[in-house]
Amino acid sequence: MEYFDRIASRYDDWYRTKTGQYVDRIEKWLVFSMLRTKSGRALDLGCGTGNYTLELKMRGFDVIGLDASEGMLRIARSKGLNCVKGDAYSLPFPDESFDLVLSVTMFEFIHEPEKVLREIHRVLKPGGEVLIGTMNGRSLWFLFKRLKSLLIETAYRYARFYTPKELEELLRNAGFEKVESAGVIFFPSFWPFLGLAEKVDKKCYKKCKGLGAFIAVRGEKAQLPSQRT
Repeated sequence: MEYFDRIASRYDDWYRTKTGQYVDRIEKWLVFSMLRTKSGRALDLGCGTGNYTLELKMRGFDVIGLDASEGMLRIARSKGLNCVKGDAYSLPFPDESFDLVLSVTMFEFIHEPEKVLREIHRVLKPGGEVLIGTMNGRSLWFLFKRLKSLLIETAYRYARFYTPKELEELLRNAGFEKVESAGVIFFPSFWPFLGLAEKVDKKCYKKCKGLGAFIAVRGEKAQLPSQRT
C-alpha cells in the first residue's frame, strides 16, 4: 500500500487527460451496461480515490467504499463519500449485507483472489451481483504498460493480470452463477483516433473481449429456493 499512498494526491490527474477521459468513459459504459442491479446497497471494493464509488452514488445506490490505502481514502472522503479502511481478505461486514459488489482494478494487486471472492460471496445477499474489472493480461496495451513499468515505477510493476476465461473460472469456482465477461479498449493509449476507438469498443466488446485492454466479468449469488420463479 505504500506505493498507492505515495501517488494518491496525483492519482486523479490522469482522468483529466484526453486519454484518461476516454478510458474512464468507455470502461464505465461497459461496467454499467453489464450490471443488472440498478439500486440497493453496494460495496465498491478497492475504491481508491472513489471514482466508481461516486458514480454508484450518483446512480442512486447506497454505497460504501473500502480500500487498504489511507492516502487514497483521504481523497475519496474529500469527495463526500462514505469509505472505510479495510482488508479485502476479511471484509468488515456481516453476511448478506449487499445487493452489489463492484471491484475495478483491484484484483490485479491481490495475491489470493479465491479468498477475496469467498468474502464477496459471503457479504452478498442471495441473488446479489458481483462485477470484477481488471486489465487483460494478453492485450497489446498491457504489454506496453508492462514494458513501461520496467523503466518507470508504475502500479503495473506490482500487478498480476487475468484473461476473461481466467476470471470466469475464478467466479464459477467461488460459487457464482450466470457468469459472463466482456472487454473494451482495443487500441493502445497513444492511439490518436479516439472517436474511432470508441465505435470499435462498443461494437466488439463481446465478440473480441479477449483482445480488450480492460475486461469485466460478472456473476450472481444463487437465490434461495423460495426466491426463484
